[in-house]
Amino acid sequence: MIGLSHIVKQFGDNTVLKDVSVEIREGSVTALVGPSGGGKSTLLRCINLLEIPTSGTVRIGDDTLEFRPGHRVATKAIQQLRRQTGMVFQNFQLFPHRTAVENVMEGLVTVLKWPEAKARERAMALLDKVGMAHKVDAWPATLSGGQQQRVAIARALAPSPKVLLCDEPTSALDPELAQEVVDVLGQLAREGTTMVIATHDLRLASKIAHEVLFLEAGSVVEKGPANEVFGNPKHERTRRFIATITHQHEHGKGGEG
Repeated sequence: MIGLSHIVKQFGDNTVLKDVSVEIREGSVTALVGPSGGGKSTLLRCINLLEIPTSGTVRIGDDTLEFRPGHRVATKAIQQLRRQTGMVFQNFQLFPHRTAVENVMEGLVTVLKWPEAKARERAMALLDKVGMAHKVDAWPATLSGGQQQRVAIARALAPSPKVLLCDEPTSALDPELAQEVVDVLGQLAREGTTMVIATHDLRLASKIAHEVLFLEAGSVVEKGPANEVFGNPKHERTRRFIATITHQHEHGKGGEG
């Protein structure tokens, strides 16, 4: 379904991802966890090519793109691959001058050229799915952070992407509002939505992820089924990280993305 192989990403002299390979099955939820600066957001953004890998191969469905230093990949090929993904950002990124329903419709109408009535019908159905049917005509500024993020999830799902990518979807929210978002993502997971989530929210990761990748300093330290990585990590480094984050949450401090 999704394959990243031998992904290297450099910013100048700094190598942020070092030969990372991962396979993501259709219908599965993969959580990318690890300390700040470990590379999880960069890896997520390499899947939809918001960050262009320095080298390596990205595959989504039938589309495969190969990257190597000094070789430019055609913009059209990048857009074709990116269109198969939906992206949910840490800070929502809703259009402030569009209502909730207009935010969800926007890409369908402007990019996919759907008729307005069809786009509105799809948007209303998705807002209902994320528990926001009562706020379809609300402006983003009048919504709580949790509500804005749920609208953003509906918007990302609108074009029926093959995979939903979430970059720290709960980190800008306090625990109560974060729970609304965890519940929605959990429901999507049960329905078989393929998701990759970069997060430091271990509650979110342990509740809905099937697979976990623990990244540190640009390398995959450990990967495996979520219950094994969280319940019985093989590597001392993973154990220490999970213990630290768990301790922070128990004492009321959120982790940092």
